[in-house]
Amino acid sequence: MLGIFIKKRIGDRNYQKSNRLTTVDFDASIRAQKLTREILASSTASERQKLGEALLDELSDLAKIEIITLKISDTRQYHKKINGRVTTKRYGYYRPGSNYIYIQNLTAVRGQILAAKTFLDTLLHEWLHHYDTHKLRLNSIHSRGFYERLSDLHLKLAIK
Repeated sequence: MLGIFIKKRIGDRNYQKSNRLTTVDFDASIRAQKLTREILASSTASERQKLGEALLDELSDLAKIEIITLKISDTRQYHKKINGRVTTKRYGYYRPGSNYIYIQNLTAVRGQILAAKTFLDTLLHEWLHHYDTHKLRLNSIHSRGFYERLSDLHLKLAIK
């Protein structure tokens, strides 16, 4: 029982710390903003792989954290259906132990190429988990603070 209490307290501290941190602690470079615009004009997995790697390298350099590996796949998003309806989708994921981001470039049901904005949002969302883990030393969770940091990153990259 004491173990559960200790885990809850550690989790509470992590959550509170995450909520206190509402910005990323660097300004976006002109190069990062340019790469962002180029991603918003991209559609193929190969374009997105090249541009995504460059943007993640730039963001990691600006944040002074280690570079992360990116894999863009021309496969459909993982999803679950109940009674013929999609109930959950996973656009991509981050593996903290291996510093790895994986994004599927096709929509779950129709297999169409992801909208560029959706792709970029997923890329930045997953990279922010990396930032939280390596820069902020958080167990990265979807807290209010996480989404405020993500919004701050979008503003700095001039994403509308």
